[in-house]
Amino acid sequence: MNSFDDLLNNTPAGGQNGQQLSKEEYSAKKQAEREEVFELSDNTALEVAGDGGKFKQYLDVQSTFDRYSAVNALLIMAQKPEATRVADFDTWKSKGGSIRGGQTGIAIVEPHPYQKEDGSPGVGYNIKKVFDISQIDTRRMSKPKSAPAHTERQLLQALISKASVKITGVETLPGNLGAQTNPETGEISVRKGMEFAETFSCVAQELAAADLRTGPDTQRDADFSAYSAAYLLCKKYGVDTEPFAFEDAPSVFEGLDAQEVKGELSQIRDVADDISGRMARHLDKAARNAEAR
Repeated sequence: MNSFDDLLNNTPAGGQNGQQLSKEEYSAKKQAEREEVFELSDNTALEVAGDGGKFKQYLDVQSTFDRYSAVNALLIMAQKPEATRVADFDTWKSKGGSIRGGQTGIAIVEPHPYQKEDGSPGVGYNIKKVFDISQIDTRRMSKPKSAPAHTERQLLQALISKASVKITGVETLPGNLGAQTNPETGEISVRKGMEFAETFSCVAQELAAADLRTGPDTQRDADFSAYSAAYLLCKKYGVDTEPFAFEDAPSVFEGLDAQEVKGELSQIRDVADDISGRMARHLDKAARNAEAR
């Protein structure tokens, strides 16, 4: 006769010995998880700040997840830098996907508002697990709609349209610069005759610099931040980024702690997002007008 006695001891799903965590224990567990995730984002921010290659890798991740905060881009970079499309369990399930066996979720932070004891508003953070599409069984999922293709002319027009400053084409600029901002008027002069990629990147950098100068916070190095924001915009819209180099990143971030680095990264992300949002509205409107003709 076979004996099955060895199978009669298990660990209940509710926890060790079936004991449910108390409210205090659950709160402590969640706090430990938050601290671990924020420590990971801090360590990754310092790595990014200390190495030009790592900084470029961060920008690549942020460009892929442009709707995510700088902190969450750092967390994705630290856990799954090759990710291209992430969502939580319920979202994938609603689309017909399922998590493949043995997959580990990517921990990101999700803000939630709350009211402090004195009645003032506060913001807390929960840890949320998401999964990349490479971790998903997609056989029952419908294929996502492909993004509309835009011509180079449409992209440049969207970049310039309704910009916060005047942009004028000129024959030459000092030092053969691609674009230059007049410090007195704020007007941007752009050298004529350049190829599309150079024109787009130069204009994007000057527009980002203009936004940074008028923003509520002062950047440690506004030129470097504008240059980085231009890179994000180029990556998003498929513009050649080969000429970009970030060897100077360590000197720009020198002396900053993790929180200060994350603040700088957030401003770079935000200024690129502002310009991209304006471009998207222009492109959407142009597409609707074309359909109506």
